[in-house]
Amino acid sequence: MNRVLVTGAGGQLGQHLKKLASAFPDLKFTFVTKEELDITNEVALDTFFNVNPVDFCINTAAYTDVDGAEKLAQEAFKVNATGVKLLALSCLKHHITLVHISTDYVFDGKKEEGYYPEDATNPINVYGASKLQGETYIRHILDQYAIIRSSWIYSETGKNFYTKISKKLREEERIGVTNEQRGRPTHAKDLAEFILQWIENENRSYGILHFAGPEIMTWYEFAKKIAREQGLGHEGKIVKDNNYRSFAPRPAHSVLHMHKA
Repeated sequence: MNRVLVTGAGGQLGQHLKKLASAFPDLKFTFVTKEELDITNEVALDTFFNVNPVDFCINTAAYTDVDGAEKLAQEAFKVNATGVKLLALSCLKHHITLVHISTDYVFDGKKEEGYYPEDATNPINVYGASKLQGETYIRHILDQYAIIRSSWIYSETGKNFYTKISKKLREEERIGVTNEQRGRPTHAKDLAEFILQWIENENRSYGILHFAGPEIMTWYEFAKKIAREQGLGHEGKIVKDNNYRSFAPRPAHSVLHMHKA
């Protein structure tokens, strides 16, 4: 039986991994929140792994505030780069396979046909740069790892685009949503299932992988889909906002294609 540690388990992906745990009886899970295990604390990591034997570590811990990262770059790099480096070193020391969740924001969004794992990276904001640095540390430290890049992760709970739009549909008369960015919305449950199936697969492929939802759409089109799924009859409240404003620049076309590097 493989022993699986999930870090950052309080987030939406961690919560869906926890919900799926019973469907994978050959895996023994330990879930820790960022408060229970801080990946930026080298002593805490070493103490934890000395006491708790682990075969696989799924790292969902991350600084994910894209706009906030522009203002607090040091904090973003502390979690997404330095913390990942420390975790990778601990995995090396304790012979653990690391499964790390990364992002489409490691690309600049200028490639119209979308991105494969082997494509050149070029982040255009601090968040993407910090996540890419974390990837680089893993690739330099470990041989057996999976860096799984995903995009636009959402679920019906927690803080994400789906819940934000659902709330606005109920409370606001008009919702402006950008039609300038295109990607593949990915349900957290689907990503969680992909990760656990990868762990159970004895013929698993290591390296960089992409996993994203099946549909390519803009945020505006995604908001329309959410309104239809909610069945509220509020689809007409959503209008295109072509003057999307955010503190951090975002890639215009960050479509991920699901090939392995």
